[in-house]
Amino acid sequence: MKTSLFQVFACVFALTSSLLIGCSSNDSGSPTGPSGGSLGGAATASGGVSTGGAGGAITSSGGGTSNGGTLASGGQAQGGSIAQGGAASGGKITTGGTTSVTGGAATGGTLAGGSSTGGAVITGGVSTGGAATGGRTTTGGATSATGGAASGGKTTGGTASGGTVTGGTVAVGDAAVGRVLGASDGKTPVKVWMAGDSTMSGSGCDGGGWGTQFASVFNSSVTVVNSSVAGRSIQTWLYDPNVTSTMDANGECIVNPKTYNPRWTAMLDANTGMKPGDYLFIEFGINDATTTCEPGKTRHVGSALFQTYLTTMAQAATDRGAQPIFLTSMSGLQCSGSTAQPNRAFGPETKAAGAADNVEVIDMTTISAALYTSLGLCPSSGVTSGASGAFFCNDTTHFEKAGALQIAQAVAKALKDQGIGLGAYVVN
Repeated sequence: MKTSLFQVFACVFALTSSLLIGCSSNDSGSPTGPSGGSLGGAATASGGVSTGGAGGAITSSGGGTSNGGTLASGGQAQGGSIAQGGAASGGKITTGGTTSVTGGAATGGTLAGGSSTGGAVITGGVSTGGAATGGRTTTGGATSATGGAASGGKTTGGTASGGTVTGGTVAVGDAAVGRVLGASDGKTPVKVWMAGDSTMSGSGCDGGGWGTQFASVFNSSVTVVNSSVAGRSIQTWLYDPNVTSTMDANGECIVNPKTYNPRWTAMLDANTGMKPGDYLFIEFGINDATTTCEPGKTRHVGSALFQTYLTTMAQAATDRGAQPIFLTSMSGLQCSGSTAQPNRAFGPETKAAGAADNVEVIDMTTISAALYTSLGLCPSSGVTSGASGAFFCNDTTHFEKAGALQIAQAVAKALKDQGIGLGAYVVN
């Protein structure tokens, strides 16, 4: 087909305006450049304006220079124009509907690093798998945690690290709401620290405080540090020898000076004391029930102060990453027919402190009485013979070694029954 006069006129006009537009076409309608070559690909304009549809435009080599023209490369984009290496005024690169401008200034457009998975990726904020505001990293729409999902302070199944726990404390290998837990994988070395009186310490008739047998119920990853002492209330355990026989206006034995006994400061020591993953067992109540502060009887502790001391000890453990465990006192042997009766004081106070401080409580007053019943210790044939004689010392409070072992095993069973992490270490 011959070139029309109109087409020639259009070429002259375009060159005069310094805008290079294809001047001729062949029979098939494909554009040709000034060199007469046929073009089959996308248009590339170097120094000029490219106007071409998707799938075909004009290639200009050494063409005219555009004044104020937009440098476009690659032809028309889906849903918008692609600006690369030049100024885009209100322009956007749209690929599959996602806005992205690369390599040029965007005026009125969005500067983005690319498309996100599940949300917008904003360079300068951070988002992987979800929306990000203010630079906070969000993975999957939730706060990241390694080893377990942190939700409301609860971590299940692992150690949360490298993430933020909202509403609670990072737990080590166990589940809890709002408090630190000890190790629970059955392998990580852990210490069990023990504070209590003679039923724990081993000053009974056969050296049979249940704490002396406690290590035997665990695997080799557990070390037991038994710092219980016979004859102590919670106050005298903490403050010996500074508890006086003088009673204050509140009816409490005055502590002067109020300096902790070394047994407690040893547990608090940053280098050698309680560490994250450890446990602190606290059992008092038998001696605390004395009512006077007479010489030799300074063990008296009132109900409110008893709970305060439990809270103090629990908080100290928690602050060091250890888990406190409260135990009510072991029952003495008191039978009603063939049934042993729970019979110790300060059980309600221990449970109240546990509820207030979010600390696990093992009700050994009830558990020990049930154990005596199951072993047939009631009705008692006397503490010097038979089953009860093999279990208890003559005072029906302290234990023979065999009895102490069974108490230790009952405590271990309670750990497992109550889902306390240390139960994972129990082997006996």
